Order: sequence, then structure tokens, then C-alpha cells
Amino acid sequence: MIKNFMHIKGEVKKALEEGRSVVALESTIISHGMPYPKNVETALEVERIIRDRGAIPATIAILDGIIKVGLEKEEIEYLGKAEGVIKVSRRDLPLILAKGLNGATTVASTMIIANLAGIKVFVTGGIGGVHRGAEKTFDISADLQELARTNVAVVCAGAKSILDIGLTLEYLETFGVPVIGFKTDEFPAFFTRKSGFGVDYRVDEEKELANIIKTKWDLELNGGVVIGNPIPEEYELDYELINKAIEDALKEAEEKGIKGKEVTPFLLDKVKNITEGKSLEANIRLVYNNALVGANLAIELGKLYKTNK
Repeated sequence: MIKNFMHIKGEVKKALEEGRSVVALESTIISHGMPYPKNVETALEVERIIRDRGAIPATIAILDGIIKVGLEKEEIEYLGKAEGVIKVSRRDLPLILAKGLNGATTVASTMIIANLAGIKVFVTGGIGGVHRGAEKTFDISADLQELARTNVAVVCAGAKSILDIGLTLEYLETFGVPVIGFKTDEFPAFFTRKSGFGVDYRVDEEKELANIIKTKWDLELNGGVVIGNPIPEEYELDYELINKAIEDALKEAEEKGIKGKEVTPFLLDKVKNITEGKSLEANIRLVYNNALVGANLAIELGKLYKTNK
């Protein structure tokens, strides 16, 4: 029945059938994460980086109620310009498909779809997490439960510092999700290389990382793996500046009664203004860096699966 809702792009389908390396990419970053035309330029460049490393990119979205695993350039352009594209997580999938709507996939829904398609590695900017003040609001991203149940490795620059990173890591630990630092002992905080919190384990090579991930799934320990890949040093923002910007923005959001889904875009917009737009460039560069690591990881993982056939 799943095939009735899903269309896998020709080159992606062929690559999967041949056992070649494929990297899943989300589409929320295109429709909700960046302004046009930077969003489209970034999406296409991420795909190019992955191709240049020898893997096949599969940007995932929902168009007219059909799950698309792998987008054409024109479809990426459409997502970058279109208004009213719905941000789709696990809970939204049935409705968006049944009503024939357009949707951009979050970390959670991209993981679900990647897993259904047989893609093992997913590259994103940052994962969602436990929001600050969640002990009162219970505002916890669905990304975390997806990481607990879905067998996809997620390469990210950590979690945005607008979240409660300490509680996010505690949540992941509770559900048995390994948090691995790639060439780092500290969990990255998206715009900055440091967060003040450590990772479970540090790994310095994609080959070793692939072996750990495959071993986890060979043991039938279901769930994903978080690979925290820090933003390159030359593009990271000032740690103190970012934290002050977030604290000030949180106070303003509370005063204005901004709650729920509206909090994150409000905070990110404030950070962008305070950093004079540097946060956008940092966002782009960290995604490029994640694409490079994700492609290398997918290739190494593919070698292991071929060896064991």
C-alpha cells in the first residue's frame, strides 16, 4: 500500500536497487528555513556536494499528496517560492496525503520516509529537541521520538541553542539513542561548536562511525543515531552573543504572548537580526559540512552492507 503514496525518483530508485549510497535530505529548510533564493541555491548545492562525493541525494517532500523521494530542480524551485506549504511531521502525514496537499518534511517525517524507502543516512541542519520551559509547556519535538524508533542515522550540527540542550540530551539517553560527536567531545549547538554538554562517544572517521551504526541495527536495537558534526570554525558565531540574543528574545516572546509553533521562528528571526544576518550564512555552511560527512558516511555504510551480502 505504501507504494500508492510514494514516488521514488528514477536515479534514486536505481541507486537503491543497485545497493549504491543514497543520502536523504529534508525540505523544511527549503520552504521554511531560509529566504528565496538562498533556500533553492543551498538545496541544489547540498545535492551537488553529495553527488561529488559519489552518493545520490534524495530530497524528500510531499507534492499534491504524493511523497516524493528525490526532487527535480523545478520542484525544489517551486518549494522555495510557494506559499502555504505545510510543515509536515509524523502526525501530519495522513492528512496531507489524504487531502492531496503540499508539504515540506521535518526531521521526523523525513526519517519515516527515508526508512520506508530504504535510505539509511539523512543529512539535516539541526535536530529538534526539548524546548526551554518544557517542564511547564511539554513542548518537545517529535524528532526525538522518531530518533527513538526509526532506523536512520542523522547527521546534524547538533540542536539549536534556542532549545534546552541539556534536557534534549537527557531525553535521547532515556530512549537509548546514541549521540556521537564527529571529531568533537562536545555536542554542537548549531551556530556554535560548543554547547557546554558532552556527547556519549567521540568518533573521528566515517568508517568507524558506519561500523558502529551497522552493529546497532544488526543487534536489532531499533532507533536512530545522532551524529553531531560541528559547524566549521571559520563560520561559527560568538557563543555569548547567541545565548544573550536567545535569552532576550525569550523574554520578549513571553511578554508578547508568543507560544507553541510560533516561538521558534520568532527566536530565529531575532537571532538573525542581532547577528546582522550572519546566522543565515552560518546555517548554510553547516549544512554543506553535514552533507559532506553524510555522503562519506553513506558510502562507508554501503561498503559494509555489500561485504556482508
